[in-house]
Amino acid sequence: MNWSGGKDSSLCLYKILREGSYDVSYLLTSINKVHNRISMHGVRAELLLKQAESIGIPLKQIELPEQPSMKDYEKIMKEKVEEIKAEAISHTIFGDIFLEDLRKYREAQLNPMEIKTIFPLWKIDTKELMNEFLSLGFKAIIVCVNEQFLDKSFCGRIIDQSFVNDLPANVDVCGENGEYHSFVFDGPLFKSPVDFKKGEIVYREYERPKDDNLTDEKKYGFYFCDLLPV
Repeated sequence: MNWSGGKDSSLCLYKILREGSYDVSYLLTSINKVHNRISMHGVRAELLLKQAESIGIPLKQIELPEQPSMKDYEKIMKEKVEEIKAEAISHTIFGDIFLEDLRKYREAQLNPMEIKTIFPLWKIDTKELMNEFLSLGFKAIIVCVNEQFLDKSFCGRIIDQSFVNDLPANVDVCGENGEYHSFVFDGPLFKSPVDFKKGEIVYREYERPKDDNLTDEKKYGFYFCDLLPV
C-alpha cells in the first residue's frame, strides 16, 4: 500500500481490507531523509510510525534526498520495488482518484517490473469519497496547503463538514490536484488514536521541477503545520 498518511490513503486501505481480496504486507512511504519527515506532507516520521503501529501493518520507508531529480527518484524507487519483489509481492495499491497522467506514469514504471497496480478509488466522485470518509468516523488534520489554492488559515484545520463548506469553488474537495495534504490520526483502521499537539505553521518555497513548462513563477509556496508527538 503506497501510504502518505493522509485521507485518501486511509480510505483506500479501508476499502481494500474490507473487501479482503488482497493481503496488505506493508505500508510504503517516501521520507525526506534530510528532515526525517513524510515527503511533501511534512509529517514527522515518528508520527508515521505510530500511525502504522496503530493500524497494525508494518511500515517500509523510502529515503529520498531533499529535492531529488526525476532520475534519482526513479532509481531509488526501482531499487525499493526490486527489494519488495524479492518477498513475492506482486501488486501495489494507490489512492489516486482521477489524475490520468499520474496513473499512466505509475503503470509505465511498474508494469515492466511485473508489478500490477490497483486503484480502488479511481473515478469515484470526490464529494462522495469525502462524505464516506467523514461518515466512517475518520479524523484528519490539514498539514500542508498550496498557497496557489488555499491561504494559511486552512493549515492546521480538522477535516470536517465546516472545512468542506469553506473550500473555494476551484479546489477539489479531496485535494486531488495537490491543493492540500492531510494526516489521519483516528478512524476505523486504528486500534487507538495517534496523539499529537499542533506546533507552529511555517512557510516554505520549492523550486519548480526542471521539466515544468510554467515559467511565470520560479517557486512553489506551501504552508506546513508541524505536528508534535506527545
